[in-house]
Amino acid sequence: MVYAPMGVSAVLEVQRDAQQPWAFLSCPRRPKLYSFLFGFTVVFLIMASYFLSSERKGLLLTPSPYRDDPFVIPATLPFNLSSIRDYAHIRQVVHQIVSKVEFSHRKLPELDNLVHNEPHLFSVIPRHFLPGLKNPCWYEQLQGNVSANPYQKNLYARYSRQSHAVFDFLRRSFRKHLQLHKGKFYRIRCLPYFYIIGQPKCGTTDLYDRLRLHPDVRVTTLKEPHWWTRKRFGIIRPSEGLHARYPVEDYLDLFDLPAHQIQDQLLANNTGGSAQSTIIIGEASASTMWDNNAWAYFYDNSTEAEPPFLIQDFIHALQPEAQFIAILRDPVERLYSDYLYFGMSNKSSEDFHEKVWESLQLFDACLQDFSIRACVYNSTLNNAMPVRLQVGLYIMYILDWLSVFGRDQLLVLRLEDHAADRKVSMHKVFQFLHLGPLSEQKEAEITKRPASNTRKLADKNLGPMLPLTREILTNFYAPFNRKLATVLHDDSFLWNKNSSHT
Repeated sequence: MVYAPMGVSAVLEVQRDAQQPWAFLSCPRRPKLYSFLFGFTVVFLIMASYFLSSERKGLLLTPSPYRDDPFVIPATLPFNLSSIRDYAHIRQVVHQIVSKVEFSHRKLPELDNLVHNEPHLFSVIPRHFLPGLKNPCWYEQLQGNVSANPYQKNLYARYSRQSHAVFDFLRRSFRKHLQLHKGKFYRIRCLPYFYIIGQPKCGTTDLYDRLRLHPDVRVTTLKEPHWWTRKRFGIIRPSEGLHARYPVEDYLDLFDLPAHQIQDQLLANNTGGSAQSTIIIGEASASTMWDNNAWAYFYDNSTEAEPPFLIQDFIHALQPEAQFIAILRDPVERLYSDYLYFGMSNKSSEDFHEKVWESLQLFDACLQDFSIRACVYNSTLNNAMPVRLQVGLYIMYILDWLSVFGRDQLLVLRLEDHAADRKVSMHKVFQFLHLGPLSEQKEAEITKRPASNTRKLADKNLGPMLPLTREILTNFYAPFNRKLATVLHDDSFLWNKNSSHT
């Protein structure tokens, strides 16, 4: 017997078949009966409070992280994968979702509002960068004691032994990279020239590992700083509450090693008063494209269902010329790979089906009151869904990124194409980033290395998802894929044919 959890879906008024609870009562096993009665009581109390307070829409907004949230203990209801009734119910929910799909334009924030909400960020990063450099860099006057350790309080230094060792090396070489001008010391600072922004389980690690081998490319020690999405707000996992907010200075410190290399190249090439450097820096946080879940904690959400600011608004205000790379895969396969990678225990195709079903109901419940965009960025919904359905709605994020950046600043690749011919894929990336030609030996080193971060053997042994699950997800993602193919002028983003299972 396969069970579908209830829990949060009851709070969000997800409607299930009315006969299911009574069918469950017919089971003679006493523990199941007690489980049902306890769960029913919990849900009844929550729903009673919900109707009495008349705060239906408030339940769809993320509560303050400053207080602990009570857990809803899920009851269990029977779910039969072979049941025609249950299958019809699933199809009905997917049809309801698809019928509400609309692609509207978002309201762009004013620059003054961005500065007002992140004044320190705009005070640290200048509006203009050093001439003669591809990479955005500038000189910052050093404050305080020159002999002090500038990385002593950096929160990223606590990540691992590797990051601690890198910061220790930077500390020891810091003074020799200071520049003295009119009696004041200055340090070079840099932002990334390009960002690999997403999506998770779509090959970002493999792309990152190949790209970092190019002689003109430098990357951070940490592949995924997640600063723009999570660390900037101090929210790592919703269940953990607030952490210390990572200041922008800590993020900039991650680029000090390549910044010093850029400075060394500048000084070496400074002939005839013309200093140049061909080095570019990149970072590859796969959350940058989609994860705006922290907005409801810090921005006013009393009147708007959509976040007033998105990550790309701040990056564009600071770096209007930045370059971005997104690598995508069939969203159906991406979701299953995501489940297998992040699932803790008891993983199976049946369990995946249950989680997909519950997530679809939650998404459908959100759409009863809110737009597609509002639900995509709904923090409570995203935290409640057992699988991350929203991450595969690629077009929603791409449209919002293109609302502030030009189409020529965003390169969108497919994992299926990258896996089939890495040489062609990497040539596209090199051309997009305006990188110089490579020797045959270096090109072979980059393109012929084994794939990174492939599926674990234990997960491969679980086999594919159920055919029914695949059909449901294919129908769910279809309208979003069609819009994506239209916007990108490439029908391969329909994913009509079988995709690679990388």
